[in-house]
Amino acid sequence: MRIRAAKRDELPLLCELERAAGAPFAAIGMPEISEDEPPAPEELAHYLDGGVALVALEEDGGAPVGYLLAEPVDGALHIEQVSVHPGHARQGIGRALIEHLAATTDAPALTLTTFADVPWNAPYYARCGFRPLADAEVTPGLREIRRKEAEHGLDRWPRLCMRREPPRG
Repeated sequence: MRIRAAKRDELPLLCELERAAGAPFAAIGMPEISEDEPPAPEELAHYLDGGVALVALEEDGGAPVGYLLAEPVDGALHIEQVSVHPGHARQGIGRALIEHLAATTDAPALTLTTFADVPWNAPYYARCGFRPLADAEVTPGLREIRRKEAEHGLDRWPRLCMRREPPRG
């Protein structure tokens, strides 16, 4: 697998990848998530211009099988999305994208918001070194992200903010 910056002409592929990655939510009683339309390529372009957009490619250098989007929020680098095509799940692609981001940023921490009880969400991110934030630790920018998520209906299921600091050496 190879990880590199996403290219503008790949953004429609990322939308399709997001649709496929959302499908497993239907099997755990969250069909609204699986049916939710991903952001349009024009919206994803924001991450090419003012954030981070990474893709993971198959060994042969083919189409993206996973991607990560991040942008600065309150001094940290906030991971907005990590998606892996279900046909390539459980192969370490999501973790590789996160580790690549961690190794290539000088941000003091990575943050994200996620579903608390979905096995491939909060429990997975905890295994990747993220910890849940107490309410007092949630920054204004993360509160705004959570407000927008609630407006979108995501608070129908428990959600939380998580943070990962670099290892202390």
